[in-house]
Amino acid sequence: MPDKKDVKKQVPALPVYESQPPAWLPPIHAAGDLGYPGFHPSRPGQDEDKMSAANVKNGYALPLAVDVETYTANGFLNDKLRDVDALDKFEELMNEVFQKKTVQLPPIPTTSFRIPPRVTLNDVKRQSWFSDLANPDVPLNKLAKSVPHGAKGHDLLDQLHDNSVAVNRAVWVLRMHGANETAGIRNKPTYDPTQYSMEWANVFTGYLKKQLDVIMLPIAPRPGLTYKHTFKGVLSDVESRERWISRFSYCLKLLRAFYHEGMVDSRVFLVWMVQQMRMCNLAQAGFLTRLVDEYLDDVLKCLPLAKPLVEACLSKLSEISVTADPDTLINTQVLLKAILQRIFLAIPDAYVSPRLWAQHSGLLENALTHDLIQRGSSNDHHLDQNLRELRETTMRTLSNVKRRNEALSFREPPARVSAKLSAAVSNVKLLNSISSDTDISSVSLFEQDDRDPMSFSEKLDMLLTWSVTPLQYGDHRPLAAVTLVQNWRNKACERANRRGQHDPHEYLQDQLFDWLDNSEVAGERGNIRSVALLYGKLVKYDLFSYPNYIQRLIARGEAGLACGEEPLSRHHHFLRWVPLFNATPSLMYQRKVTLHGVRARETPEDIVEKEIRKELRSILPYLFSGSSETKTWTSTSDLLTECKSFVSATRYEQVRTFRQWLLPAFEGRVAKARSDAERVGVLKAYRVTVELMDYAKCFSSVLELTLCLLRYAQDPNSMTSVVDVLHHYAAIWSCMNAIPSIVQTLYDAYQTWKSRGLQSRPLLGILMESDNGRHLAEAYRNQIVSDIIAFRMALQPVGEHADTVPEYLPEIHHLCTATDQNAARTVADGLWIKYRMSSNWAARVWSNTLASFQQLPPSVPGNAERQPEIALQYGTLLWKVDQHLPNGLDEYILQWFQEAGPSQLSALNPETWDILEDVLMYLAVQGALKTTTILSGLVYPAWQLASYLEALGPSQLAYLNAANNLCKRLLLEDDAGGSRITQDLFDMQQLRTRRQAVYYEPHFSMLAGTIPLIIYLESLEKLPQDLRSKMSCLRRHLCQDPGFRQGAYRNLDVIRETFESSPYLVGTTYDSLRKEAMSGLRLILWDSLDDIANDDWPEVSSLLSPWKLAATTIQMQFQIKQVGRALSQATTHEVASNNLDKLTLMLFHHTKTSEEAYYVGEMTKGAEPTVAMKFVKTGLTCIKDLLKDTEVDRAEFTKTLNRVGELLRILIHVTTPFRESCTPLPALDQVVHEQFLDTLRSKVAALTSLITSSKHSAGDVHKSNLILLARLLQFIFNFRESTFSPKVKTTCYTIAKSIFQLALHYGSGDNIDELLYPLLMDTLIFIYDEIPTDAKSPVIDPFRYYPDTPISSLSQSIPQEYKQQLLTLLTRNPNTSIVADLVHSHRDAQGNVILGGPVANRPWEWAEHLGEPSPEDEDDRNRFQARHLVKNSGSVSLESFAARLTGDSIVRNLVSLEDPRMEDDLRSFEDGLASESVFARDWRETRVVLDVQGVADHIQRMKVEGGGGEDRRPIYGGGRSTQGTPRGSPAPSTLSRSSGRGSSRRHQSPGQASTVYHRMSNSTIGDTIDMDSMSNLGSRMASGSSKRKTAEDDEVEIVEGVVPGKRAKTAKLPPQTANVTTVGKSRSGLRRK
Repeated sequence: MPDKKDVKKQVPALPVYESQPPAWLPPIHAAGDLGYPGFHPSRPGQDEDKMSAANVKNGYALPLAVDVETYTANGFLNDKLRDVDALDKFEELMNEVFQKKTVQLPPIPTTSFRIPPRVTLNDVKRQSWFSDLANPDVPLNKLAKSVPHGAKGHDLLDQLHDNSVAVNRAVWVLRMHGANETAGIRNKPTYDPTQYSMEWANVFTGYLKKQLDVIMLPIAPRPGLTYKHTFKGVLSDVESRERWISRFSYCLKLLRAFYHEGMVDSRVFLVWMVQQMRMCNLAQAGFLTRLVDEYLDDVLKCLPLAKPLVEACLSKLSEISVTADPDTLINTQVLLKAILQRIFLAIPDAYVSPRLWAQHSGLLENALTHDLIQRGSSNDHHLDQNLRELRETTMRTLSNVKRRNEALSFREPPARVSAKLSAAVSNVKLLNSISSDTDISSVSLFEQDDRDPMSFSEKLDMLLTWSVTPLQYGDHRPLAAVTLVQNWRNKACERANRRGQHDPHEYLQDQLFDWLDNSEVAGERGNIRSVALLYGKLVKYDLFSYPNYIQRLIARGEAGLACGEEPLSRHHHFLRWVPLFNATPSLMYQRKVTLHGVRARETPEDIVEKEIRKELRSILPYLFSGSSETKTWTSTSDLLTECKSFVSATRYEQVRTFRQWLLPAFEGRVAKARSDAERVGVLKAYRVTVELMDYAKCFSSVLELTLCLLRYAQDPNSMTSVVDVLHHYAAIWSCMNAIPSIVQTLYDAYQTWKSRGLQSRPLLGILMESDNGRHLAEAYRNQIVSDIIAFRMALQPVGEHADTVPEYLPEIHHLCTATDQNAARTVADGLWIKYRMSSNWAARVWSNTLASFQQLPPSVPGNAERQPEIALQYGTLLWKVDQHLPNGLDEYILQWFQEAGPSQLSALNPETWDILEDVLMYLAVQGALKTTTILSGLVYPAWQLASYLEALGPSQLAYLNAANNLCKRLLLEDDAGGSRITQDLFDMQQLRTRRQAVYYEPHFSMLAGTIPLIIYLESLEKLPQDLRSKMSCLRRHLCQDPGFRQGAYRNLDVIRETFESSPYLVGTTYDSLRKEAMSGLRLILWDSLDDIANDDWPEVSSLLSPWKLAATTIQMQFQIKQVGRALSQATTHEVASNNLDKLTLMLFHHTKTSEEAYYVGEMTKGAEPTVAMKFVKTGLTCIKDLLKDTEVDRAEFTKTLNRVGELLRILIHVTTPFRESCTPLPALDQVVHEQFLDTLRSKVAALTSLITSSKHSAGDVHKSNLILLARLLQFIFNFRESTFSPKVKTTCYTIAKSIFQLALHYGSGDNIDELLYPLLMDTLIFIYDEIPTDAKSPVIDPFRYYPDTPISSLSQSIPQEYKQQLLTLLTRNPNTSIVADLVHSHRDAQGNVILGGPVANRPWEWAEHLGEPSPEDEDDRNRFQARHLVKNSGSVSLESFAARLTGDSIVRNLVSLEDPRMEDDLRSFEDGLASESVFARDWRETRVVLDVQGVADHIQRMKVEGGGGEDRRPIYGGGRSTQGTPRGSPAPSTLSRSSGRGSSRRHQSPGQASTVYHRMSNSTIGDTIDMDSMSNLGSRMASGSSKRKTAEDDEVEIVEGVVPGKRAKTAKLPPQTANVTTVGKSRSGLRRK
């Protein structure tokens, strides 16, 4: 019971509680007092609290809004909406709303930003200030009141690092320092906002360089120093390394921020970075490479920076590759390659540099492609595809860069020579290469393709001329020409039959007739015999129709065909000389009538044939009368003196005599020969007949005669003669394509001899040689090989008891006194029988024979008279020994020459050489010893011995004389008269056959190499004069020999190499041997013997003959090289220089055509540097004079440039060896260099003005002229060693400006030229690359000579590809991201936006916005009321962006938004028109936040309740719904006015709500009504109301869960429940809950 005393006590009056809206809730209207949205607190005296009878009985209900319940405004509104101007009225209404809203908005206030001033503080306060700066808890707006004045530059950076100031705060303080530094000059007209950035860039780069400079590499110890040097680097100590890394890393972080905001000038920094990369050591490169990699993107936009960076990276890579341990720098190496690859893909023009390509092309290709090639495939298809595309792009770009560099360097320039002349020269070389080893069917002369400039008729003309011209050598030429034409005819006929085309016979007939009718070479009388041979073969093989030829001449009325007519036609001689084969009587009669008339009964040919037959009967008695008397001739000329009619006869008469009379007679006589005497007679007749046919060049008759004798040959002599003839004419048989028939006949003879039990080593040898694995069947070839092996085994059997050959063989020494003629044969047979199993018995025979020669003078009286007899005995002995050896005696004697020969031969007595010469000649004639063995083993060593001996004694002189005699007798002797060994013409035939091998490789190179040696010996004064004269005569006759000349033209490269690299001509003086060497070379290549005009240079027009062009080139090159050697000697410099001046002037002033220029350039190719520069100097001077005398606007300018182009071609060829050897071109004369560039400058400038002028159209003529001028510029800039004076640099800069204007012209609009623009750009890049930088300048400016054209001035019509290339030339500073794409703008009178210039970056004025300090007691409501206020307090005024207030607001984070539903609440109170999109709103409203824990508890509860086995319905209660509380309906409720004004949920602060129970959407659609919860709620409410009847509704407390002390009757509730207390809520709100 309460105390009554207490009841009576007066309770003090409490103030009336007034509900206040939440702090975060904004008012409905800023001016009017309309309350707060959704906030309707209870108040005393409200209608709901009145306890009237109506309210008690019926409940409180809101009155109706209108009096008439059925009234509606629907019709009125519909009528208004259907009005035609309804939308216009709505638009006007909304416009008025917006206008009034705009008028009421306040303007943007003026900027209130002020730079913090600098103050002077003592050390303690300054240190305290920096401590606060380093403390992140101290806001910058507190420190921004002032900044301390004191340290600058490096000291300030050190202070920031020492205090560990954060980078962003350090940037701010440094910006404030810079802003105060520039405050005094900011208002000046010349103020540059980026000037301080440049200064600060120099400060910062100097700070970086100071740190990099302490990284040094140890220096190698110098030799000779006694003290010990100890190296200690900053990175070698742990403490110093950590301190250095900390400072350097801090600098890089600051640099990154400075560079990004433009506080460090990008151009200054990038230039410094590139220069440091070039000058640093490898240790510093490891750090700088990573710095380059970070800032490489801006370098990729600028060619002036990218090009030196590429050079620096390649230089470092090259330096790394030569270090002792490159693996230690593998990371730096990989990064350098990556940098090069990135630059290469972004700006390939950085690699367009001939100088760079010449130095690092191999390294560059490896760096760009090695990683891409080595990288294999992966499992990622897209990665593999990207790598493949990257690899293809890299290879394609690399190929393009390589092509551009080679074009700028003039590597492999296209030859503007006449393609036909060049092809003719190549074809002549091909034809001259035909030899006995050539398969004539494989020579593809007439093969036509699209690249072949010569037509069939031109090739045929060339072939026919080559076959008959006296400027070429070899009797095989007409036969080769006929075979080639025949091969073409056969293929053409087959092709015509296959394709159904016309037969080529008529076409070929016309072509052959035209050549015969028009060719100058064919019309010369001296060539009539060769022409007759050629056309005789053409007629024989039906390639040329003789009847059609006569008919055509008669049809066209050819005059001078008959013998009595004057003048005689050339065809008269052709008709008389061309032989006929298998001619019909009608054709013979037609020829007779054409030449001699109708009345002629006996023609001159008949008379001559009779005389020839008479002469042949006299010299071949056995063939016609069977007489054994035969005459002996010592030479061919001796034989021909008895056949004068035969010699003077035409070829028609000679061939007719041979084929119709002599050959049948010989075949008949050969078939009847049975006895040895008859065979000897036949053999002699055969040899004489072959000599006559050889003179008449009737090689087909020779072949028939030889094969006939081969078929009937039964003795070794006949077989040896046949084999010799086949060897002698091997090249002829190959050109006649007769090798298959010869091989078959040889094989038949082989079978015949084998069936008779005979073997012939010459027969087996020539059979295998002729077959050469091409004609015989494999089985036949194996049979022959087995027979050869058996034959060799029979001659030298293998046994266990081989007799040892003694050193001394008395039977050989006694042979000199033997009188028996067969003594030598007997001794040879005996030695073979006794020592045949020994391998060295032949060598012992040779050594004993040579020893017996030395004993002859003292042992044999009167040996001088018996020398021929003794020589014959020993020669027969060695010849028979050769017959007993399986491989012959030659290999043993050659081995002796190479081993013991040089020492023993030089020591032989002079008297011994006579008999030794005869023995060697006898062996050579008999074929036991090769001519090449004697020359290489005896003759050549003798000449070499004489060249280096200081003095020659009698034995050496005898040795040298014997060598000269042997060379003459082996190679030049054609007459057997006076010789002790070669007694008749038949021996000379054998000797001519033996010398054939000397003129083929590999022996010809050795013979040609002795020519300079002989020239050298001719000038040696230590040799007797008569010996020198004999050697000179020997050399001249040898060089004039047709066989030697044929070998020389077959191997012109051998001749060139011999004279250019001969050691006997290299060290000679200009006066002593120059004339002799030139005479010797000219004697080989030309027919003239005149040495008077050795110093006269040939006329250029004579160089165009394809027959002598290659030879003349060799001669000219050798002569120029001789002059070059003379220029290097002081005594001969003046004479050689005068001769060279005469040459160069003649060449450059008389060279008119491209053909002449090309071949003159080829002749001067490979000259000495001094000679080459002499040519270049003279050529540039001529070009300068030509250009200087002609104006660009005249028609003569094009002709002048054509001439200049040909002169340029000569200079290109002269300087080609320098490029091939990767040697820099020598320096030009400074005066020539300056004058030439100045001339080019004036012409390029004039042509630029002419082309860019609107009055003239840039036609093709101007384009071609411009191309040639550009090529001249490229050529002159290849001379990198030349001195670039200031005048030259200025000239180059002017030329570059003109070239850039032309590039812009031809790269834009209608003037785009895809050929000219790349050429101009490459030339421009080349000029920039070659202008040297000033090494003495402290600051190197890579942008100095590049164009300064504004980027904005580029035409919009430039293609994107060209524009990107041009931008790399024009870009100076990379754009700062802060002002990128920002420009000034204004509006004109019409309101249009006019764009102005770009916005300049002001990094030292645009400071960071530190925010405004706000008082902590400012409530949310004041913040909300000030939400539209804008403070223009930033360093960049809002006026710069034309900012204005719109009245709209964006939802601000006034309070914590942990509750997602709070965003929806805030947006419902704000006019956020532009703050949220439809998609964002839809996403927000359709999201549901699930209570994961609540769902888990609910599932657990269901399991507990359903697991007891009782049939109970699940109870969904005990917790809040996971979907959140439903939102109130926007329609007012008829039950409560307060509920109609909003949901009670709005009364809660967002900060008091739990995120778990909230959802993202406020929509009630889809909310699930929990009926169990509702029933539980109702029961709990009923229980509560029964116990507390007097309680107010607003004070009702609803507890979700079990009431303490009470037991739930319906279900067990989970242990975790939530209690929610609602105070001051409306009843409707409670009911809704």
